[in-house]
Amino acid sequence: MASAYLSGAGRYDRVRPGYPAAVADWIIPGHARRVADIGAGTGLFTSLLTGRGLEVTAVDPSEDMLTVLTARLPQVPVLLGTAEHSLLPTASMDLLTLAQTWHWCDHPAALREAGRVLQPGGRIALVWNQLDVSLPWVHRLSRIMHAGDVFSPAYRPDFGGAFGPAEEMLVHWTQELAVADVVDLARSRSYYQRASAPLRERVDSNLLWYLTEYLAFSGDAVIRIPYYTHAWRASLR
Repeated sequence: MASAYLSGAGRYDRVRPGYPAAVADWIIPGHARRVADIGAGTGLFTSLLTGRGLEVTAVDPSEDMLTVLTARLPQVPVLLGTAEHSLLPTASMDLLTLAQTWHWCDHPAALREAGRVLQPGGRIALVWNQLDVSLPWVHRLSRIMHAGDVFSPAYRPDFGGAFGPAEEMLVHWTQELAVADVVDLARSRSYYQRASAPLRERVDSNLLWYLTEYLAFSGDAVIRIPYYTHAWRASLR
C-alpha cells in the first residue's frame, strides 16, 4: 500500500491538509533542539517544525516526496528511511514526530527505533488528520473517496514500556478546497492510486455527482471540509 506514495508527490502536497500550529507548539518540549520528522513526505508538518527554530532532519521512504520537501525547505537534511529503519544516529534526537505516518508502521519496531534514536527524556509525537465523519455529509464524502481514515477518536496508541504516560490533544478545524481539488484529494489516497482505471473513473464520477449535483456546489465553489487533528506525545524513560 505504501508504494502508492512513491510518486505523485506534487498533487499530494497541493491538496492534502496541513496541520494546526497549536499542535506543533504542544508536542515540542521546551528543551528540544534536534528533531527528526519521520515519514515527512513533502514537508507539510516539517515546515511547522523548522518555523520554530529547530534543527530538523526529514526521513521518508519516497524520493519523490523528499524532492518536493527539499524544494520547499532546502535547509533541511533528508534521509531515505522509515520509522523502523531511520538511519539516524543513536541518541541523536530530542524529538521524533510521525505525522500521518503511524498507520503505516510496524509499531513495536518503530518504537524500538525511537528508543534508539532519542536521547533519554526525549519525546515521540504522533499526529494525524482525519475527516470529521461525525457530520453526515462528510461521512458520505469519505465513503465515496475511500478515505481510509483508520483511527477513531477513541483510539489510544500503545507506546510500550520504554515510554512514560501518553498525553493527547484533539483540534477541530477546516480546510478550504475547490471542487476540482476535492477530486484530486480523492486521487491522492492510496485506494485510488492502487485502483484499476475503471474503478478510478467510477470514483471520479461518483464524487463529482455528489459535490455538484447532490450537494449542489457550483463548479467553481470553494468547499470548507471539516477535519480533526489528533496528537499524542510520550517521553522516553
